[in-house]
Amino acid sequence: MPVYKRILLKLSGEAIAAENAAFNLGTVERIAGEIKKVHDLGVEVGIVIGGGNIVRGSAFERYGLDRTKSDSMGMLATVINSLLLEEVLQNRGVPAVMQSALPVETIAESITLSRTMEYLSKGRVVLFAGGTGSPYFTTDTAAALRACEIDADVLLKATKVDGVYDKDPVKHTDATFYRELHYDDLLQRKLMIMDMPAVSMCRERRIPIVIFNIGREDELVRAVKGSDSGTIIKE
Repeated sequence: MPVYKRILLKLSGEAIAAENAAFNLGTVERIAGEIKKVHDLGVEVGIVIGGGNIVRGSAFERYGLDRTKSDSMGMLATVINSLLLEEVLQNRGVPAVMQSALPVETIAESITLSRTMEYLSKGRVVLFAGGTGSPYFTTDTAAALRACEIDADVLLKATKVDGVYDKDPVKHTDATFYRELHYDDLLQRKLMIMDMPAVSMCRERRIPIVIFNIGREDELVRAVKGSDSGTIIKE
C-alpha cells in the first residue's frame, strides 16, 4: 500500500530528451507507464515538468537577452512538455488535465486551486505548466510551490541517478551515497540537488523530498510506497 496518498512529481525536461532531439517518445511512454502504476494505486498525482530539453531561459543571458523574456521562453517550453505528457497519459487511459501559470487559454486553463483539488479528489492527474508564472524562478521552486498548494505528502524529484551523492557518481567512483538527509544538509554540504527556495518551502511545510532514479523500473512506485528508494530529505 502507498505511504503517500498525494504526491507532487517533479520531472526535468532533460529526462524526456533524445540524444539529438527535444523528445524521446519511447522515454515519455515509459514514464507515463510508471505514473499510471502509481495512479492505479489510488494516489493523487500532481506533476511539474521542466523545459530544459527545449530551451533553458537562463542560457540566453550570456547573449544579452532580457532575462524576463528568456525566462518566459523557458516557461512556454514547460507548456509544450506538459501538453505532450498529458496526451500520452490520456492515451494510456489515465485521466489527466493541464493547468498553466501562464495565460494560454486556448490550450489550457489557468491554475485555480479549488478546481485543482477537485480534479485530484476525482482521480485526475494534474500537470502544472508555466513554472510559477513569473521570471527568475526555476521549475524546482514551482514544484515546491505546487506541493505546498495542494498539501502534498511528498515531493518526488525524478533524476538520472539513484539519489544524492557527495559528488557526481558518474565522474567519481568513490562518491558517497546519502540515504537520508536533513534539509539543512543540502546547504551545509553544498549538495545543490535543488534550489534553496524550493528546499525552504518544503521545510517550512514539512514536506519530505525524495530524490530518485526515474530510469529504474518501478522506482516511482517504490518511492510512493516508502521503500528504500533514492534519498529522502526531511526533518
